[in-house]
Formats: sequence, structure tokens, C-alpha cells
Amino acid sequence: MDAATVFLFDVDNTLLDNDAVQTDLSEHLEQAFGAAARARYWAIFEALRSELGYADYLGALQRYRLENLDDPQLLALSFFLLEYPFATRLYPGALDALAHCARAGSTVILSDGDVVFQPRKVQRSGLWQAVQGRVLIYLHKEQMLGAVARRHPAAHYVVVDDKLRILDAIKRSWGARVTTVFVRQGHYALEAGEQAACAPADLTLERVGALCELDAAAFAAGARAR
Repeated sequence: MDAATVFLFDVDNTLLDNDAVQTDLSEHLEQAFGAAARARYWAIFEALRSELGYADYLGALQRYRLENLDDPQLLALSFFLLEYPFATRLYPGALDALAHCARAGSTVILSDGDVVFQPRKVQRSGLWQAVQGRVLIYLHKEQMLGAVARRHPAAHYVVVDDKLRILDAIKRSWGARVTTVFVRQGHYALEAGEQAACAPADLTLERVGALCELDAAAFAAGARAR
């Protein structure tokens, strides 16, 4: 049976301050390996992201390792990534927003990412438990909307994300079936080029906690207005 409304939440820079996580990783890299190694890791990371289309922290570490085969400290760096206290990087009001939306429908995590690090992040942050295990992680989620609808059928969807590009693609596919909510958090949300290239979302919020100020009628009104 279809749910009335399913809320699909992105993770990085939507519920969780991933920019701050990257800053912590940069500082750790420099302290453990030096500035040159830090710069090299991020260069590999960006090259891999261009190749794959999503962030792959462990994949970048694997490639970095190929250039540093005899450095045992790399093992400790893997611990830093996998054991990072992600719960401390949730945005204020993130869990409240999930709980608020759960009273109006079903909440689901819908994220891009790899098959190891991204699920670990969702689990250690407490988000996995907050949505009772309803977690979907794809390589390119905007291309998997059919699978999303099969797993979580609904009369209406609300997608909450910090990337207008993703929201625009989902809106083009689902039309009035979805209300798109743009959360202006993190560096992607503030890029003027992306905002100019994409259609505006149905609703725009300055922080994810502001979802608690909206009711079901507001989400439906946003879709109709578009």
C-alpha cells in the first residue's frame, strides 16, 4: 500500500555538515603526513570524483596508497575515516526535522556514495536509526527514481537536498508528484553557477531545522505553486 507522503533526505551538507568533516580530515592529513601529502590526497580525491561522479574517500585513500606503499600510518588514517564521530557533525535541528517529517509521512535517507564509507557515515551519525533503517545509497540517485518508488511507493514525495542540480533533475522526472526542498547549507548550495544553471526548488530553506516550522499543507502548496 502506498504511503501518503515519503520524505527523501540527502545526507552530506543537508543533515550532516560534511564540509566540517573534510576540514577535520585535511587537518589530520597535514598533522600525520604533511602539507604536500594532504594536497596530494585531495587531488586524487577530486580526480576520482570526476571519474566516478560521487565522493569516494576510501577509494582516494587506496589510490594514494599506491604512491606510498611503505607507509604504515595509512592504516591509522583508515581508522580516522571509519571511526569518525559523525554524530557530532549533524546540523542543529537535523534529527528534529526527521522526527517532525515522520509525523507527516515516512522518512527515508536517499544519498549518493560508495558501498562502505557512506553507509558507515549514516550509521555512526545516528541517521540510520532515526529513519529505522530506511536507507538508500546509490551512485547517482537522480537516475534511480524508479527503484526509489518501487521500494517506497507514495502518493507524493518531498525531496530535501543541498544540490539544486539534483532537485532540478528529480523535478523534471517526477513533476507535480514531488515537492523539492532546497536547503542552503554547505559549499555546493552557495555556488552561484549552479543556482543560475538550475530551476529554483519548490521551497528554499536556510537551514534544515526550519523544516520543523512547516506543515503538510506547506509541502503540498510548494508543489502546486511550481
